[in-house]
Amino acid sequence: MVDRRVKYKKVEEVPVWQQSHKLVLKVYKIVSNFPKSEVYGITSQLRRASSSIPANITEGFYRGTTKQLIQFLYIARASLGEVVYYLRLSRDLKYLKSKEYNHLTELSRDVGKQLNGWINSLKK
Repeated sequence: MVDRRVKYKKVEEVPVWQQSHKLVLKVYKIVSNFPKSEVYGITSQLRRASSSIPANITEGFYRGTTKQLIQFLYIARASLGEVVYYLRLSRDLKYLKSKEYNHLTELSRDVGKQLNGWINSLKK
C-alpha cells in the first residue's frame, strides 16, 4: 500500500520518475555511439547507473512507507551521482560532444533537484 502522503497512484505519474526515465533513454541512445571497446566499461556503467535511478524510485514508491520511499530516493540520488561522474569521464575521453554533455548534465541537475525536493517534502 502506497503511503497517503504520496499524491500519485502510479509511479509513472511522478515528475522525477518521468525525468529520470527520459535521462535513461537519452543515455542509452548516446552511448550506442561510444567505442565498441567500452561496451563492458563506461557504456555498461552509464546504462546501469542511469536505469537505477527510476528503478529505485519505483521500488521505493511501491514499498508502502514514507521511510522506505525516502531510503530508495537516496539510493536513486547516489546513482545519479554515478551518472554525473561517468558523463564527465565520457566527455574527458572525447566520447561525448560538448552539446551532448551539457544537455545530459542539465537533465541530471533537474533530476537531482526534483529528487531533493521530494525527499525534503517527505521528511516534513
